[in-house]
Amino acid sequence: MDKFTAMTAFAEVARRGNFGAAAEHLGMSRAMVTRHVAALENALGARLLNRTTRRLSLTGEGQAYLERCQLILAEIEETELAVGQLSTRPRGTLRISAPMSFGMFHLAPAIAAYQNVWPEVAVELVLNDRYADLAEDGVDVAVRAGQLDDTRLIARPLARARLVLCAAPIYLETRGVPRRPDDLGAHNCLRYVYRSSTWDMSRDGENFSVIVHGDLESNVGDALREIAIAGRGIVMLPTYMVGEDLRTGRLRRVLADYELPDVPIYAVYLHRRHLSAKVRTFVDFLLDRFTPAPSWEA
Repeated sequence: MDKFTAMTAFAEVARRGNFGAAAEHLGMSRAMVTRHVAALENALGARLLNRTTRRLSLTGEGQAYLERCQLILAEIEETELAVGQLSTRPRGTLRISAPMSFGMFHLAPAIAAYQNVWPEVAVELVLNDRYADLAEDGVDVAVRAGQLDDTRLIARPLARARLVLCAAPIYLETRGVPRRPDDLGAHNCLRYVYRSSTWDMSRDGENFSVIVHGDLESNVGDALREIAIAGRGIVMLPTYMVGEDLRTGRLRRVLADYELPDVPIYAVYLHRRHLSAKVRTFVDFLLDRFTPAPSWEA
């Protein structure tokens, strides 16, 4: 058995969820990929994948092996890149994960600009407001908004955004403008499901916590933005999402004299001894683009 090829095949099957997609990506036949994974299981004496007619899933042994396998494969790739010209010239596929709205508004244009500089880098961009597991999902770089709690990751601060309360002018004309945090109880508040229903703010050293209610919630911030623009309620969103709407008047700030928490934005990646050129140059490119003052704060 060619163990390197078998490990590559197994990692690709685990990442894509089926043998056919893995085979197509690797340029192999489905039967060959199946044989490589079976040979690897025989050599290890453990089942790595649960196979049914409808789906594949990792066994406990498979999950543990996948994490080590991805690190080994990454080390091999980076060792090869560290030799000669490839150590300084980015190339290959860069897998990126990011929140939906930040990815659409700010990261996608940054990726296009990066690829203009480094055309030998292909990008796989996955947008999802749920955090990806970098090791399990084979992600090279993730952009994350909010506090970090995964100590396995290297985090590079990119920028900060402010949370703001805002609503469409037509909503405020119809329902009135809240003057104090307690006034939010009489308003339709559009809620992001990954954020608490308690909205916190402060003014002059005094802290306020308000439990809000409304007739709509969503797991996608941009959907809340569109609904707020349509005049349905008050929303709490970061400036990177609504900065342009506030400048043009599509949305107006509410309780602007109260301070809401900041949202730190990071580029994160797994710790490795030899950081690949594609990851290093992409993170540096984002730092140059978003610091010291990102466009959404203008």
